[in-house]
Amino acid sequence: MSTAETQVYERQGFGRSLGIQGQIGLLIVDFVNGFADPAVFGGGNIPPAIARTTEVLAKARKRGWKVAHSRIVYADDGSDGNIFSIKVPGMQTLTERAAISAIVPELTPVEGELVVRKTVPSAFFGTGLAPWLTQRGVETLLIAGATTSGCVRASVVDAMCHGFRPVVMADCVGDRAIGPHEANLFDIAQKYGDVVPAERILAL
Repeated sequence: MSTAETQVYERQGFGRSLGIQGQIGLLIVDFVNGFADPAVFGGGNIPPAIARTTEVLAKARKRGWKVAHSRIVYADDGSDGNIFSIKVPGMQTLTERAAISAIVPELTPVEGELVVRKTVPSAFFGTGLAPWLTQRGVETLLIAGATTSGCVRASVVDAMCHGFRPVVMADCVGDRAIGPHEANLFDIAQKYGDVVPAERILAL
């Protein structure tokens, strides 16, 4: 974007920082094998985002932050196909026992961490994620995952709508193309949440 375009946002009051407040939670969106593999649904900067997220996850566990993961999981018989799977038919290959639907080994959930299964982009829509976070007093929700322009963005918007403060760690989210990744980080930072480097979180 040009300087003049950026100034439009500034003049209109967009981009205010939310900051980190209260109990912190960590949401890792769809870092599964299929999104880590460029031959399936991956590519771009997703692999380094996964690597960086392992550091944040270790920090979260050490500090006792609440951790949730999401996976896209469709029924084996395709009976829960929806508009998302019509638009992207390959999504229905992400079934419960399919290797491509499994969370990547380096981010394997441990006891006490929530795993939500979904058939749409947002980790909140039609799942128990919001009440789970609310019951645990989470106010600020750190967000990592894939893809920045898809399931991450949808989850950020819904997190905000549910009253959580979304903080996207810029180097912990990835997309199969850098253009959509960067554009969506800008848009999120202007309207929906904060966008910060993971080092800021690791320094807390």
